[in-house]
Amino acid sequence: MQASQRISGLTGGGSDGWDVFYRARAMVAAGEAVTELTIGEHDIRTDPSILAAMDASAVGGHTGYAMVPGITALRDAVAARVQARTGMATTRDNVLITPGGQAALFAAHHATNDEGDVALYCDPYYTTYPGTLRGVGAVPRAIMTTPEQNFEPSFTDIAKQARGARSLLVNSPNNPTGVVYSRATVEGIARACCEYDLWCVSDEVYDTQVWEGAHVSPREIEGMAARTLVVGSMSKSHAMTGSRVGWVVGPAEVIAQMINLATHTTYGVAGFVQDAALFALNAGPELEAKVGAPFQRRRELAQALIAQQNVVKLVPSGGAMYLMLDMRATGLSGEDFANRLLDTHKIAVMPGESFGAAATGHVRVAMTVEDRAFEAALGTVLDFAGGLAA
Repeated sequence: MQASQRISGLTGGGSDGWDVFYRARAMVAAGEAVTELTIGEHDIRTDPSILAAMDASAVGGHTGYAMVPGITALRDAVAARVQARTGMATTRDNVLITPGGQAALFAAHHATNDEGDVALYCDPYYTTYPGTLRGVGAVPRAIMTTPEQNFEPSFTDIAKQARGARSLLVNSPNNPTGVVYSRATVEGIARACCEYDLWCVSDEVYDTQVWEGAHVSPREIEGMAARTLVVGSMSKSHAMTGSRVGWVVGPAEVIAQMINLATHTTYGVAGFVQDAALFALNAGPELEAKVGAPFQRRRELAQALIAQQNVVKLVPSGGAMYLMLDMRATGLSGEDFANRLLDTHKIAVMPGESFGAAATGHVRVAMTVEDRAFEAALGTVLDFAGGLAA
């Protein structure tokens, strides 16, 4: 017996883009010391106060089935947070709690696409995006962006691919580039969605990690609230990656249908995890700032190091926990550079090609080791690149 074509074809028949990461992890398992600048996993753990709230809830008995849409208090807290950050009226009826941002992306595309519909996404992209679209039966169609435009999609870029499409997936602050979309870019996205009758699925899981510029949600642009589903998560903002709690914010009538979907798929999120998330949100922006501060510091360290050489260029990094480095002056692809770096210096970075064709010749660096180790590793990356370009 064979698995379904939908499951066996999630990655489109090719690599899933994680080959360098898997090789680095195999080296670590074999006892080699590797500096891993690959995945977006904080080097700090979930704050003890959040864990204490989770423990108190579990010990207190909140271990049975929780309400499928999410506990009322958490839905209210998410709604209040979103309204305060965007100025858009939001209530619990606009919120579905999900098992993390990935489940939210999957549910959002089930809500916006039927079998065979074309679903747009921007290249470069977070590695799960095309597989998520295929997983709901949609046909992925990439919108190519360019390093010359800081990998931001323009109205024209979208319009070239929009005819016959059903949805558009965007992500700002962006993974893998670290770029924060300008208001003009978001307005172009909104214009394209309105003119071509597209749903907008906006992945905003890094919205608390903005180091330069300002986060603008498509949902707050005129005419977009009725056609936008916003994905959020506690994973990045509160270092709760393993807790698996996120949300979708959208029109109440669509959220009601998505609750029905959740009843038939995830059946909700553990109550004690939701109580911990509620505690974390109620702790306010100070805790979010504490979680994000290491990445802001390391971005500044990186900018200073990169300014001292002229081979590697930094894609303007306004947010998130990543740097996208342009390695094209070395004459190598991102994949070749990453493999040589790993072999020579035991430093693991993600090839730009892991995130699509647009980032060919680039590598993504996750700022996820402590400051001194990060500074030393990045210095080695820059020196290695300089030697190759000489």
